[in-house]
Amino acid sequence: MRQLSELDASFLYLESETAPMHIGGVYLFDASERKEPLPFSTFVAYLRSRLHVVPVFRQRLKEIPLRLGRPYWIDDPNFSIERHLAYVNLGNQGRKEGLTALASRILEEPLKRDRPLWHITFVDGFRLDESNPDSEGFALIVKLHHAAIDAFSGEEIIGKLLEYTPEPRSISAPKPWTPKPQPSEERVVLQAGANILRTPLQFTSLAVSAAEATARGLIHKQLRKLPLPFPLFSAPHSPFNRQITGNREIVSASVELSRLKSVKASLGDVTLNDVVLGLCAETLKRYMIRQGADTERSLVAMTPISVRSNSLRRATGNQMSAMLLELATNEPDPARRIRKIHWNAVASEPYREAIAADRLTELLPSTMLALSARLYSELQVAQRYQPVFNMPITNVPGPQVPLYLQGARLVQQYNTAPLFDSMGLVIVAVSYQGNLTINFTLCPDVVADGQSLADDIEDSLTAIEEAAHSLEPWDQSDETPVLAPQSLSEEALTALEKVLKGALSRFRL
Repeated sequence: MRQLSELDASFLYLESETAPMHIGGVYLFDASERKEPLPFSTFVAYLRSRLHVVPVFRQRLKEIPLRLGRPYWIDDPNFSIERHLAYVNLGNQGRKEGLTALASRILEEPLKRDRPLWHITFVDGFRLDESNPDSEGFALIVKLHHAAIDAFSGEEIIGKLLEYTPEPRSISAPKPWTPKPQPSEERVVLQAGANILRTPLQFTSLAVSAAEATARGLIHKQLRKLPLPFPLFSAPHSPFNRQITGNREIVSASVELSRLKSVKASLGDVTLNDVVLGLCAETLKRYMIRQGADTERSLVAMTPISVRSNSLRRATGNQMSAMLLELATNEPDPARRIRKIHWNAVASEPYREAIAADRLTELLPSTMLALSARLYSELQVAQRYQPVFNMPITNVPGPQVPLYLQGARLVQQYNTAPLFDSMGLVIVAVSYQGNLTINFTLCPDVVADGQSLADDIEDSLTAIEEAAHSLEPWDQSDETPVLAPQSLSEEALTALEKVLKGALSRFRL
C-alpha cells in the first residue's frame, strides 16, 4: 500500500459535480508517414505493452472506513485496460473545432473512483489540414486525476509512453504482472490508527468531518459576520471569478519560442517564464477591456512551482509549491510590465527557494482543507469580498525533440487543468518542438467569448515585441519597492493564524 499525501488527497476531497479534479490533454498525431492508418487495436496493444512504465495506471484507490485517514493506492485486482479506453470516429466532423468540442464534453465528466483514475479516448478520422484530404491523423484525449499527478509529472508520463524515433518499434508482449494482494479491512484500520497516533491533528479532521453537516449552518452564520481583512483575500474582482458550472471549453494558441526568447534578450535581466507571464497578462488585460472590467488594480496569478529534485524524484504525485504573483496588468507598457513581473517574482523568497505545499497540508489535514474550500465557495467569498487570486497560470517545459507513436508524429498538444469554484479560467502553457502553446481551460458560463483570448495572443506578442525594442535600459533603482509576495501556504497560514487568535480572544472573554 502507498498512502496518498495530504496534497494528493486534497484533490479527491475538492472534487464536485461541477469541478472534476483531473488534468487533461489533447494530443494530435500526423500519421501520413505510415503506410496505413494506425488501427485502434494496434494502439491498445501498444499501450498494453507500456503499462509497466506507469505503475499508477494499474492502481486504484482504497478508501479508509469512516475516513480514518487518507486513501491508499493499491493494485487493482480487476484491472482491465478496456475499461479505460474509448474509440470515436469523427467522420465528417474531423476538424479541430469538432475535436475540441468532443474533448470539452469528455473533460466535463469526472473519472470513476472504482478503478484506476485515468482514461484515454482514441479519436479517428481527424484531419490536420482541412484542405488536404490525405492529411489524416488521429488524436488522443487523455484524462489523469490530479490526485495521481501534477502538470509536471503528467508531461513526464506522456514522454514515457511515447517514442523518440520515427521508426515504429515492434510491439512486445506485455510484461507479466500480478497484482499484490488487497489489504484486509483490519489491516487498513490498524494502519489508520497508527497514523492518527503519529499525527494527532488527523483526529481533528475526523471530528470536523463528522460534525460538518450540523455545524455548517453555524459556521455560515458566524463567518458571514467576519470582515475578512486578510492579505490573502487581496486580488481584485474580475470577470473570471464567479461561480462555475459543469460546462467546459478549451481554447488554445501557439507562438514560436524563438520570438519569446528574442523578447527576453531585448529586456535583459528577465526569465523566459517572465515573458510567458507577460504574454498572458497582456492577453488578459485586452479581454478585460473588451468586457468593460476595471483594470486599475493588477490581476493576481497563482503560479505553481515544481519542487522535484533530481535526487528524490517520483514519476507521479504532486510535488509542487505555489506563489501568488501580481501580473502588473495596471501597467500600460507591455514590455515594462514584464520587468515588473520579474521584479515582483524575484522579491519573493519562494521564487528562489520554493516552500513545498506539503508545509500547509502537514499542518492542516486534507479533509479540513476541502471543507474550507467548500465554505469558500458556498459563502461566495470571491464575490462578497475579494478572491484569493484571479487564476492559476502554469508554465510546463516540454520536449524540444519530436515524439512519435508507432511512426505517427506528435504535432500538437493542448493541455487542460481543473477549474475550482469561483475560478472560471486556468492557463497552462506548454512548450514542444520550438513552439509554446498557451491553453485556456474555461467555463463558458463565466468567461464569455473565450475564443477571443486565443485570438489576442498574436496581437499581444506583437505589441510586446514593439514595446521591447523601444524600451529604455532598465534601472532597477527607479522601481518602487513592493512587498515581497508570500507563498500560497504562508498566506493561508497567516490568515488561519488570525482566525485562531480571534477565536481564542472570544473564549477569554
